[in-house]
Amino acid sequence: MATINDNYLKLKAGYLFPEIARRVNAFAQANPDAKIIRLGIGDVTEPLPQACRTAMIQATEEMGERTTFKGYGPEQGYLWLREKIAAHDFHARGCEVDAEEIFISDGSKCDTGNILEIFGKNNTIAVTDPVYPVYVDTNVMAGNTGEANEAGEFAGLVYLPITAENNFTAQIPSQKVDLIYLCFPNNPTGAVATKEHLKAWVDYALAHGSIIFFDAAYEAFISDAEIPHSIYEIEGARDCAIEFRSFSKNAGFTGTRCALTVVPKTLTAKASDGSDVELWKLWNRRQSTKFNGVSYIVQRGAEAVYSPQGQVQTKQLVSFYMENAKIIREKLTAAGFHVYGGVNAPYVWVKTPTGLSSWDFFDKLLHTVNVVVTPGSGFGAAGEGYFRISAFNSRENVEEAMRRITEKFKV
Repeated sequence: MATINDNYLKLKAGYLFPEIARRVNAFAQANPDAKIIRLGIGDVTEPLPQACRTAMIQATEEMGERTTFKGYGPEQGYLWLREKIAAHDFHARGCEVDAEEIFISDGSKCDTGNILEIFGKNNTIAVTDPVYPVYVDTNVMAGNTGEANEAGEFAGLVYLPITAENNFTAQIPSQKVDLIYLCFPNNPTGAVATKEHLKAWVDYALAHGSIIFFDAAYEAFISDAEIPHSIYEIEGARDCAIEFRSFSKNAGFTGTRCALTVVPKTLTAKASDGSDVELWKLWNRRQSTKFNGVSYIVQRGAEAVYSPQGQVQTKQLVSFYMENAKIIREKLTAAGFHVYGGVNAPYVWVKTPTGLSSWDFFDKLLHTVNVVVTPGSGFGAAGEGYFRISAFNSRENVEEAMRRITEKFKV
């Protein structure tokens, strides 16, 4: 008889966002007249930029002519898109990233999980707490952890608490770790990392032969000129870091799917015989074997992000969502909540009222004011007692949600 991957059985509860959807759907079915406002999942609401839509329409027309039709594209992505990314996102910030080191994919969520395939099973892995759940769950699925304790912490992972007490800064571990997940601007707390802080992490990784998985999916939302957008702005990072980026939030591609991963050719890790192996070659082989590439039409849309019109339009999108974040932050602060984030990131991280757990307050908001947020405990044990609010929604919905919450709850 066929057997299963028993590691999946360690995942005691459903993935955070499907569990939110389950509770919301159950409430909606029982209360069909309720006007629910969803500020939980970080899904965008505003239309794709005109420049992207125009490029995608043109690309669709090209697919209708034999002379311009495109079949299978390069698994790594079309070079014309990779060159634009290298020039605009990295060279313009003084980062040494070659177009061939950029791999186009259908999502950073996928890549941050799939990247584990090129690493061994004996690595010590560190994650921040709270943390984007995909980092933890994909390690569980891959067999890199033991069972979870009552707090939801999995044996075999090194947890690095980021809390109000340490200013949501990921502390350098005292022990040696091999793989390190860092996400800045941070999901869920909205915190950012200074150059000095990232330099400390790069120095640690270089000293211990560690690899940093740097998730920069929200870099476009950074407004502070002193905050780095890429880990490759830090000297030495090419020898210790892989960076993940996405078009999902800055250009609204959550429904069209396009992202990128940077694997420097200078980056190596050890084989079982002690030799150094280039990770670029392994990831290139993995992608060539298991991935057929992002569609030509979508990649043309992503390329348009870097046109003069696209740059203006994506900046307008980012500004729109950050104005939402400002409204959320200011309204909840005025109501007495302890509020964090929402300045260089589209997420606002909020302390629950005294005596209420994250899921308790989630249910209370849903049932009393029909507003959906994300319970902080879903991001890890250190997230208990907090909730995350997403700025990705219409202005009307954000303002109405804040009116409902602040009228009902005074902390």
